[in-house]
Amino acid sequence: MRSFVPLEPPVDPVVALTRTAWLLERARESTYRVEAFRTAARAAADVGDGDLRRRSRDGTLTGIRGIGKTTAAVISDAVEGRLPGYLEDLQQHDDPFVDGGDEIRRALRGDLHAHTDWSDGGARIDEMAAAATALGHEWLAITDHSPRLTVANGLSVDRLDRQIREIERYNTSSEGMVRVLTGIEVDILDDGELDQTDDMLSRLDVVTASVHSKLRMDAVAMTRRMVAAVSDPRVDVLGNCTGRRVVTGRGARPPSTFDARTVFEACADHGTAVEINSRPERVDPPDELIGLARDLGCLFAIDSDAHAPGQLSFPALGARRAEQFGVEPERIVTTWSLKRLLEWTSA
Repeated sequence: MRSFVPLEPPVDPVVALTRTAWLLERARESTYRVEAFRTAARAAADVGDGDLRRRSRDGTLTGIRGIGKTTAAVISDAVEGRLPGYLEDLQQHDDPFVDGGDEIRRALRGDLHAHTDWSDGGARIDEMAAAATALGHEWLAITDHSPRLTVANGLSVDRLDRQIREIERYNTSSEGMVRVLTGIEVDILDDGELDQTDDMLSRLDVVTASVHSKLRMDAVAMTRRMVAAVSDPRVDVLGNCTGRRVVTGRGARPPSTFDARTVFEACADHGTAVEINSRPERVDPPDELIGLARDLGCLFAIDSDAHAPGQLSFPALGARRAEQFGVEPERIVTTWSLKRLLEWTSA
């Protein structure tokens, strides 16, 4: 799995706009700016190359709904065979995030934690899949939120059923693209139960379970809650285990308190992977907990927790941390082939 390969001219105008949006997302620029390029890409795709060229010559690109002055300049450069200046600047200053972790980073084959506009993500399933394909992923799990997390537009049974069907249609019609897996980031309820029906969970390729509520719960109760969830045979991954935030515009959040040894022993006993969440504002688990999970024999999943296509490259951060703490690639389920991964999740 690699970073996005820089584009060189000539470049299709829709591709130029889309790649610009991805790089802005990876840099965590404002949603408004990102959405301007994504909207323009969709508008340009609807218009078609011939009309874009004509409008570029006539100076009427901004007459197309969804295309503004800046995005029109990108289109004009592209149709004239030039690398758009806006895109060139982003590529030249693109932050690769980290040095190190190269061996694990190259071994990664997919991602078990990604969100779409079905819940609190910013892009469609096909847009996430296109970015995953460009990064060299072999597979990508879509894990939108469960019903209780209403603030994130969590999926009811009916909506999850419709999403599963959409993913099935995508996989049938998208030859040469990444294989999209059905999944969920299911809330771990206060008693350790899971926030989705047994029937729906049984239909999914991947179940990641995370705590999103009562993060300051008493340590004994939190430990009991998490052990119950990771011991559930339907759960494949324990997501962002402490819930902490260390770098964010929304304010820092301390980690939850629980008996990590007991929780990770349960993960090891039940074959549940501990997620190394690669979002820069999370860095979760903390360093000492990665070492503990390693020593207890846990599996790991290096995931992006991406809420936009450009964020699918975040696992570079997790790869560096895994290498730093001596986690062997063989114990990282996101380095596994699709066949092996699905055998594990269905076991």
